[in-house]
Amino acid sequence: MKTANSLKWAGVALGAFVLVLGAVRSGRPDANRSTDPTHTVQAQLGSSGLDSVLIRSCGDCHSNTMSSHWSATVPPVSWIMARGAREGRKTLNFAEWSTYSPDRQRALLLASCADAKGGKMPMAAYLRFRPDAKLSPRDVETICGPSR
Repeated sequence: MKTANSLKWAGVALGAFVLVLGAVRSGRPDANRSTDPTHTVQAQLGSSGLDSVLIRSCGDCHSNTMSSHWSATVPPVSWIMARGAREGRKTLNFAEWSTYSPDRQRALLLASCADAKGGKMPMAAYLRFRPDAKLSPRDVETICGPSR
């Protein structure tokens, strides 16, 4: 009787392990979604400095690639990051920059400037895990540039 009970609990433990493994696997966003390099903000803006600020501070949630930082790979933090990336890409995707009309691009840059000046982006919760993404006053100035 004791052996049958042990086997039952071993089966339950194995089943729980498989469920957790599946949840971990499904929680990570498509880190390497294919991107046409000619569509990216870097290709459109060149190396103006703006592109590097956007990719460093905004790229995890607003492009088709996520960094390999531990926060993007370790659950449950990776689940939070995945959700943020899914939501962020719906609003703005710097990897698909050329698909936006010039008017839309200007509007997105103006909104990015306003969010950076107001401290709304990058989000405080994100900065807890990625302090290197914090925008300096110079970064905000770069995002808000003379044409915005």
